[in-house]
This record gives sequence, structure tokens and C-alpha cells, in this order.
Amino acid sequence: MHRFNGAVRVACAWLVLTIPAVAAERSRPISLPQALQRALAANPRLTAAERDVGIAGGLRIQSGALPNPEASFELDNALGSGPYKGTRSAETNLQLSQLVELGGKREARMAAGEAGVGSAVWQRRATRLEVLSETAIAFITIISSQRRIEIFDEQIKSFDQLIPQLQKRVEEGASSPAETERAQVAADLFRVERERAKTQLATARRDLAILMGESIPHFGKAIGKLALVGQPPSFRSVVQAIEANPQLMRWTAVTAQRNAELLIARLKAVPDVRLSAGWRHYQDTNDNAVRLGISIPLPVFDQNRGNIIAAQESLAKTAAERSINKLVLISIAGRAYDTINGALAEIKLLRSSVIPKARSAAATIESGYAQGRFTLLELLDVKGSVLQALLREQEALQNFHIAVATIEGLVGNPFSLTHQSSR
Repeated sequence: MHRFNGAVRVACAWLVLTIPAVAAERSRPISLPQALQRALAANPRLTAAERDVGIAGGLRIQSGALPNPEASFELDNALGSGPYKGTRSAETNLQLSQLVELGGKREARMAAGEAGVGSAVWQRRATRLEVLSETAIAFITIISSQRRIEIFDEQIKSFDQLIPQLQKRVEEGASSPAETERAQVAADLFRVERERAKTQLATARRDLAILMGESIPHFGKAIGKLALVGQPPSFRSVVQAIEANPQLMRWTAVTAQRNAELLIARLKAVPDVRLSAGWRHYQDTNDNAVRLGISIPLPVFDQNRGNIIAAQESLAKTAAERSINKLVLISIAGRAYDTINGALAEIKLLRSSVIPKARSAAATIESGYAQGRFTLLELLDVKGSVLQALLREQEALQNFHIAVATIEGLVGNPFSLTHQSSR
């Protein structure tokens, strides 16, 4: 019983120390470089890609292995009848044989194994870029969701300050009670939208945690801003940079591997030689003799033609597969590039005209409403316009930075932008 109580006290003490530490870790802010570092360290897709490189390395080692020699033992003219009863007339044969591969089969296998390693290495690099790009996109989504919640909070706070003024006007007989209820409904609708934004934020946080190899988020607020934007370089330069994408570079190794596989298929028709050497003992005369042998298969019926044709088609298919892969990457980059230009146009118009004018109109109408020159409907309408303009700007900023992260994941380098001022 004393031992049980002691164990309970130790466990409780451990919990007292552990829970604050876990809570502190979950509340600690996270930046984009930290998120990228944690994803590179713990994402299971990168671990799997690393294991694929190890598997290819093992196959490369095995490809250079020589055929094992064979040992055989034979007992002739024994366990019969008459003079062959027992082992009196037995002949004992002990033989070693070795298969000798001809035509460069081993070298072809080693070339295929080496190319397989190269293909796995390029695939690992491609997976690394994908993880970095997806992590950046998840982080950008979190930053955008946090900002959306802040925008709703600002609007709700504005309405919370307006409602007491409405109640005072009602008491003075300058407004009807319905105006207070209408303003409260508008504020509550903003709260509904804020709850939706919170749900989106929770989803984005979980997505980022999964990319970092965690089942639940172990981080606090994401630190970063999306206000800074810039003009992208030409799309032609983006397409040229895509040529260095690991997914495309991998096809060089795949081509070498399939060339080696074609050579292996062709060399299989070349017969190998099996050499043997043995020792024979004659029981009846107690004499010994050496046995030498050589055997060569005759490729009469099977010349491996079917496998040669399959290997040729597989090699010919490589160029088409690379072209398909390249076109898919260019298509993804093209959509992202169009999104960047479209978002820049939206942001420019919103920042230069829509948002300043909406805020100016809101300030004028809010001041005039206090003096009785504008109705509550006009005030609600202009506040809604400000909110929609801010949300559209935030959406455009999110789309812009996600598109940039997408292209960076394709070209493998930070996207060079000619930066513009945030406002």
C-alpha cells in the first residue's frame, strides 16, 4: 500500500511538472522558418523517401554480387545387389561448379542499380520541395485566418461601441427600438462569420501540425505578415527554372535505368558458361580421378524476345512521361502565375481606391449619423462595405502568397519579386 501511494505521488509530481511544460509548448508562437525546419525534421513522407534511397542502395549492392558456387556429392554403384551390394563397388563423386556470366550481364545490372539510386535521390529532393511548399501554404493559410478573425473583431468592437449610442437615442426618442435590434443583428452576424473563420483556422493549424509530423498542433499563434507583395518575373523565366525541378531531373536517371534494363534483356539471350571440377574415388580399386566439365545452354527456343520488346517500349515511353510531367508542372505554375497577377491587380485597386474611399465614407456617415444626418441603414451599409473590402484584400493576399509558395516549390528557389509598398 505504501509503495502504491508512493507511486501515485511520483506520478502526480510528474504530471504537475509535465502539464505546464506541454501547455507552454502549445502556446509558444511559431514562425515560418521554424515550421519549415520542423517539417523537414519530422514529416513522415521525407522519412519514407529516405528509406527509398536506402532500398535502392541495397539493390545496387546486390546487383554486383557474383553467382554463388555450387557443391555436389554423388554416390554411384552402391546399395545394390551382387557385386554392388553395400559400398564395395561404390564410386564417390565430389564436385564444385561455378556459373560464369558472359556478355557484361553483371556490369549491366550494376548500371541499372546505380541509376536506381539516382532516381531515388531525385525523388527524395522532389518530396522535400513538396513538403516545404505545402508547409508554407498551410502557414500562410493560418496567418490569413488569424487576420480575418482580427478584422471581424474590429467590426464587432465598432458595433459594441455603437449600440449604447443607439440605446441613448431610443431613450431620447430620436430613434426607434428596432434600430438597436437591427444593429445587434448585424453584430451577431459578424460573430457568426468570426466563428466560421475560427473553424477554418483550426483546420489550417491541424494541417500544419500534420505536415510537421504531429497529430495535434503543438504551437501557438503563427507569426508573420502577408501585407508585402511584389511583381513577379516573367513567366518564361519561371518555365526555364522548372527545368531544374527534381521531378524532371529524375527522368535522366530513369532513362539510364531503363537503358540498362534493355541491355540486361538483350544480354539474357547470351548463354553463360558453367564450369565444374570434381574428384572421383573408385572403391573397388581404391583409385582416384579428376572430373572436369563445362556446360552451355543453347538459346534455341527462348531468346528473351518478349522481354526485349517490353524493355524497348519502356525506354521509348520515358520521353513521353517526362513531357507529360513537364506539362503538368508548367500548368500548375501557369495557374499560380495567373493567380499572382490577378491578386496583384485586386490588391492595387483595393488599396488605392476601394479601402480608402470606404473608410472615408464610413467616417463621414458615422459622424453624420451622430448628428442625425444619416440613417442606421446607411451606416450599416457603409460598415459592411469596409468589412468586405478588408476581407477581399486579405483573400487576395492569401491567394498571392500561396501562389508564390506554389511556384517556389516548383522552381526550388525563392521567387524573386519586385516588392511594392504594403499600402
